[in-house]
Amino acid sequence: MLLFLLILFTTGMAHAAPTTSVYVAKIAQDQTTILDDITVGYQWMEANLPVLGDGETRYYHQGPVFDGDKWDPEEMTNFKDRGAVKGTDVKDLCDLVGGAESGDDIMIRANDGYHVVYPYANVYTPQPRQGPIGICWYNGADSGAGERQGTGYVPDYYMGMRVVFFADNSTNDEGLHVYGNYDMHETLPDSAQHFYDLLPSTSGLSIKWVDEIRVYQGGFTGDRGSLASSLIEKPVPEAATIPPTETPLPLIVVLGGVCIGVLIALRRT
Repeated sequence: MLLFLLILFTTGMAHAAPTTSVYVAKIAQDQTTILDDITVGYQWMEANLPVLGDGETRYYHQGPVFDGDKWDPEEMTNFKDRGAVKGTDVKDLCDLVGGAESGDDIMIRANDGYHVVYPYANVYTPQPRQGPIGICWYNGADSGAGERQGTGYVPDYYMGMRVVFFADNSTNDEGLHVYGNYDMHETLPDSAQHFYDLLPSTSGLSIKWVDEIRVYQGGFTGDRGSLASSLIEKPVPEAATIPPTETPLPLIVVLGGVCIGVLIALRRT
């Protein structure tokens, strides 16, 4: 059982690797027919499309607020520093396959199947407090605290390509570019909001390892809760591309402890 869990864990790690290109597709109302598609790398994006960010200004999302108002309208706590990133507007990527219009949905998918679906307006006409939704491929300065992301271009920026909301600083008293939980409340529909144990958290919208963007004509009608399979066959990235972190060993220890406990319980029955 322990061996099976370790294999399952390491297989998941193999898929969770930095991405350097994104597959963009426009899908008909039957949710299946691909009307147009293209794959572009980060070098092409930087050279041919407008760039979000300057590599110096830091952008933040917000984690859950455990004390007080869970929406934290004043943006006082638990900021998640996403670094001094540069990236490409999802809108500009959608336009490569014919764009979107009112009533369409745009899905942003990571290489592990995790995804978020946004309405047309949040991608094409975002409020300033939300800002453009960017797919980031460069980080000029690592996080000041918390999760390390790596610096430079992907794959050295090893949490990339990553979703970052390029919010303005209009709702933060310190002048920080924070996409806060109350910003999410005011700008995103309920179906696109993210919660951690019933607490709002925009940190969960900052998807890492993005590899696909899909434009669904007439809206997405599939299961928003299940993992989304890739539309194209891609080779599994080599595990060597994943930078070392402090996460795997503790998790393996926990899994091992659970398995030992199960075995002990089985011996007692």
